[in-house]
Amino acid sequence: MEQNENFLQVRDLVVEYTSGGQVVHAVNGVSLSLDRGQTLGLVGETGAGKTTIAKAILDILPNPPAKVRSGEILVDGQDILKLSEHEKLKIRGNKIAMIFQDPMTALNPVMSVGEQITEAVLLHNDFTRTQAEARTVEMLEMVGIPGQRYVEFPHQFSGGMKQRVVIAMALACDPELLLADEPTTALDVTIQAQVLEMINDLKTKLNTSMILITHDLGVVAETCDNVAVIYAGKIVEFGTKRDLFKAPAHPYTLGLFDSLPKMDDDSKELHPIPGLPPDPTNLPRGCSFHPRCPRATEACSREGEIPMIELSPGHFCRCIRTGGNN
Repeated sequence: MEQNENFLQVRDLVVEYTSGGQVVHAVNGVSLSLDRGQTLGLVGETGAGKTTIAKAILDILPNPPAKVRSGEILVDGQDILKLSEHEKLKIRGNKIAMIFQDPMTALNPVMSVGEQITEAVLLHNDFTRTQAEARTVEMLEMVGIPGQRYVEFPHQFSGGMKQRVVIAMALACDPELLLADEPTTALDVTIQAQVLEMINDLKTKLNTSMILITHDLGVVAETCDNVAVIYAGKIVEFGTKRDLFKAPAHPYTLGLFDSLPKMDDDSKELHPIPGLPPDPTNLPRGCSFHPRCPRATEACSREGEIPMIELSPGHFCRCIRTGGNN
């Protein structure tokens, strides 16, 4: 799934957590790539490994309990995982930035929002204090917050405004890659639309690449160029936004779409995917989705590693019943 001149390449990433003497298999051989200025959506249920992938790219997984067992994460051809901690600090917040899922916990409650952004600007730029403060005011106003609110504290902002502050902080140093972990989940629909529009505008203005983690397929339709569907720590389907919406192939992807209400459907009930995601400490043999799959056969549980099959140029699916294998 690699393209030419990739800005980001993740190759065979394996991440495990150790908890209570058990090994949690969070990410199991994920490979993906991203071009400059492009947006990749990571879609899947809670616990699929989406946030772990993003944190591994920034190399901020807590160790212990998390451990990157194998794989490479290349940014401009440089393997993040092989850099010294000092070299990583130069990249975090500067070349790669992250919008965390919960702005309540991402912001320091005893520092003004302006000071928190200024701290990041000073760390990654050769600015004077005055220049850094001016940059902070510029970023606050860019996300729709008056510059005079520089001195206010997080508790003085609404949830939507806190999210704007976190976005301003992430973009303050003009990162080349933005990792957005469900940036609109806690927001109401009106504010969600405003924040998404703002992220898209800023991304276009700054030519920033983005990985967007979300449960919302509507957000994917509005924002992403390519989509990776994650299940049990693996990519089970990958393609362009058009591929996924016009010709979804994996039973799990089909299940996600069937779970959505349809305006032209008169039925009174939704059709959720049966069952629950698998226990990551004891993943099923073969295809991890087969216990919940309506199309599963005995072979699905006997197979070892299910390969990715290219259904059309750039559209891949991890299922033995696709690509003529029905």
